[in-house]
Amino acid sequence: MNTTRAEHRRRAARRTRRRRTISAVIAVALIGAGVVAIALTRTPEAPLVADDTSVSAAPTETPTPTATPLTPAQALLAGSTDPHACAVSFAGDGIALDPQLQTQGARYQNLPIPRADGRVFAGWYDDATAASAMTQTARLNGADLVACIDRQRTLHAGWTTPEANAAEAAGIPILMYHQFTRNPNGEDNWLRLNYTYVGDFDAQMAHIQQSAFYLPTWDELSAFIDGKLFLPKHSVVITDDDADSTWLEMAAPIVGDRKLLTTSFVITSARTEGTPNPFVLQRSHTHDMHRAGANGKGRMVNEDADTIAADLERSAQILGAKEVVAYPFGHYNDTTKEGLRRAGFELGRTIEHGYVRVGTDKLALPVIRVNYGMTVDDLKKEIG
Repeated sequence: MNTTRAEHRRRAARRTRRRRTISAVIAVALIGAGVVAIALTRTPEAPLVADDTSVSAAPTETPTPTATPLTPAQALLAGSTDPHACAVSFAGDGIALDPQLQTQGARYQNLPIPRADGRVFAGWYDDATAASAMTQTARLNGADLVACIDRQRTLHAGWTTPEANAAEAAGIPILMYHQFTRNPNGEDNWLRLNYTYVGDFDAQMAHIQQSAFYLPTWDELSAFIDGKLFLPKHSVVITDDDADSTWLEMAAPIVGDRKLLTTSFVITSARTEGTPNPFVLQRSHTHDMHRAGANGKGRMVNEDADTIAADLERSAQILGAKEVVAYPFGHYNDTTKEGLRRAGFELGRTIEHGYVRVGTDKLALPVIRVNYGMTVDDLKKEIG
């Protein structure tokens, strides 16, 4: 009996220990589960805090700046692949012109000649002050080389009044040369008077250069005749007829070295080579009209207007320019003029002595013929 009771007590004690052990295990398990649960519930918060910190520290997004629009001159340059291109802009009272692309180191090409009622255009100048004063030495045109800063340049317009233009009363001489010789005594043949001693020619060109004569282009001369462009009295146009080999060998280098704009009137059936230097314009002396027609005079007074026009069109195609024709032998009549008009030429140059003035017949421009024996002093008497 006693043994049985003692055994019962031992068994009860073991059961109690087992329950305690199980309770302890359960408690430990519950604690572990709680830690895991807390960890699980807290894990998303860590990145939230990090995200919050990251958001607060992130830089503010900078808006994309708006590009500054190009000026018309800059846009013109942007479209050019020529490293020598220069955008020339135009400024002045009443001037609203688009810029032009010119080539640095080359002569200005096709500069505009603005027209305005009640005013006379007086040319393009280096700056506004020179334009206002109409300073001749600062006036620029197709006789001048293009020079730019940072591939851009602005030309300023000068203006004067019709009354001031009339008061100037300019008479513009067109010089006419032919052949040249290195012989101071000239050439002993039937064309003797046509030959200019090259030493005299150089002295004459030196006078024109050093005296700073203004050298008008043909489009300027045309606008001057219309009374729409002011030309100073101190102006001169230099020309040579025939493009003779003596001109090319002796005289053309002189005008090139002195940078004097000169027009060479070329018979294109005889010559088709290009200009000898940048200061020599090549213009028409007709294609095949520089020979006698049925009556012994030049073909320009023997052919009909359509035939003359066709010849001049051929000449212009070879030269790449129209503007002006020098009449072979100086022969012309009304039919000749009509042929020029049909071919689209605006000016015709004769061999008649005189000066171009406002209102001169554009198809009958007079000249100052330079003959053998004329010195620089003789030339001064003719052109000042």
